[in-house]
Amino acid sequence: MASALDDDEIGNDDYYSLLNVRREATQEELKAAYRRLCMLYHPDKHRDPELKRQAEQLFNLVHEAYEVLSDPQARAIYDIYGKRGLDVEGWEVVERKRTPAEIREEYERLQREREERRLQQRTNPKGTISVGIDATDLFDRYEEDYEDMVGGGVPHMEINKMHISQSIEAPLTRRDTAILSGSLSTHNGNGGGTINFALRRVTSAKGWGEVELGAGDTHGPLFGMKIFRNLTPRFFVTAQCGLQFSSRGVRPGVTTVLARHLDKNTMGYLQWRWGVQSSMNTSIVRDTKSSHFTFAVQLGIPHTFMMMSYQYKFQDEDQTKIKGSVKSGFFGTVVEYGAERKISRHSVLGATVSVGVPQGISLKIKLNRASQTYFFPIHLTDQLLPSAVFYATVGPLVFYLAMQQLIIRPYMRYNPLDVLLMQESVRRIIEAEESRMGLIILNAWYGKFVTDNSRKHERAKVIDVTVPLQCLVKDSKLILTEATKSGLPGFYDPCVGEEKSLKVLYQFRGVMHQVLSGDTEPLRIPKQSHRIDADT
Repeated sequence: MASALDDDEIGNDDYYSLLNVRREATQEELKAAYRRLCMLYHPDKHRDPELKRQAEQLFNLVHEAYEVLSDPQARAIYDIYGKRGLDVEGWEVVERKRTPAEIREEYERLQREREERRLQQRTNPKGTISVGIDATDLFDRYEEDYEDMVGGGVPHMEINKMHISQSIEAPLTRRDTAILSGSLSTHNGNGGGTINFALRRVTSAKGWGEVELGAGDTHGPLFGMKIFRNLTPRFFVTAQCGLQFSSRGVRPGVTTVLARHLDKNTMGYLQWRWGVQSSMNTSIVRDTKSSHFTFAVQLGIPHTFMMMSYQYKFQDEDQTKIKGSVKSGFFGTVVEYGAERKISRHSVLGATVSVGVPQGISLKIKLNRASQTYFFPIHLTDQLLPSAVFYATVGPLVFYLAMQQLIIRPYMRYNPLDVLLMQESVRRIIEAEESRMGLIILNAWYGKFVTDNSRKHERAKVIDVTVPLQCLVKDSKLILTEATKSGLPGFYDPCVGEEKSLKVLYQFRGVMHQVLSGDTEPLRIPKQSHRIDADT
């Protein structure tokens, strides 16, 4: 037995050899082998520091082997795929499968999901869709223009500009990455597009360089270079130069940014730009857990301005933020204020009111969904009208609160088919199932279950669906098709926009069973693989 635990075997992944048991070993044989080895290799039995260290390594490895082989699910995975199979994310939330065929199917599904996540992380897709709306007719109407027009009393709103951009990254080697991006824009019927290709190389742990080529029907061909370099742990520099070719000739441009960490939460920036719009800009950015502050001053042609903004971060589950900013320069003065809030795991909704002279008043609505941004600037008026400020401020707030109070929260509390109406039917179904030792739903929950340790701060959002699920039992069987379960009688969506599962604890022929099924996965119970053995 000791030969299986020599120093050369410490890194061995063969758990059966480590415990010195046969592959068909029972739970009793595993426990006996584990206890013997724990007594033999317990670190407290050794006084010599080197022996104590080796004993601790062996003790931990023996414990790891026993933890895997004593769990029927983990053991089945290990028997088929070895230790690498246990490293696949997601096993902690799947149902307690037993047969090798089901384990293989679940493993392959998790592998596909992991590859999809890895591909998305590698390509890093980013996109923006902006739709500008001209709603000045709501406040800047000239009544005489509508007196003789049919339907002239209805305000006219139109989309006057749009912008769509998208970019993806493709890692070529460990050091090289290709970046492809493109954009389309239109304003008052005139528009154009551009496409850019960049190749980035990481030259060292302190910096990288990038070469960019671009073309478009509005600006012409583009050639540019960019470098980034960490000069010290607290100081870095970015330099960029480009040549824009057009019918008017070649327009060169150079931009340099110097940045320094002033303290743990504060950064200082100094930017110099030479070209079509030459300028020099300096800014200080302070970002803490509860706030974000920015102060910037720019001297340039044609824009010279001073800007200050502040954002307060509430420490709530929805990550609510309120913000305000003032920007004043040769172009005039603009005051902005707004708020944003997390509405689902991957979505953040925000609204900002912009009041400026001579720009007028605008309402800007932004939705961030994962790496995609949807932006809707609505221009309300060219004048400083108190009514426009009032409606731009109160309108989005009232609309959001009304949606919460009248639709979302009642929907969260209300079952499409009142569960109380199902009670009598459930009672009869349970009596019939008990008489033949059939299928009885003991507990059932539907919603978002938090099992990942990295997301402990998130709150589980589940509803009790025991009664409506029991109503679907017929002849000791429950069959759910491949569709979202939120549409089932007595179900509703407790966490709109987030991943959901159905967890069921049921009894069949006097034996306890348990299963966890994805929202759109088909489910058929009872099944032998759901059985909860008494010794697990």
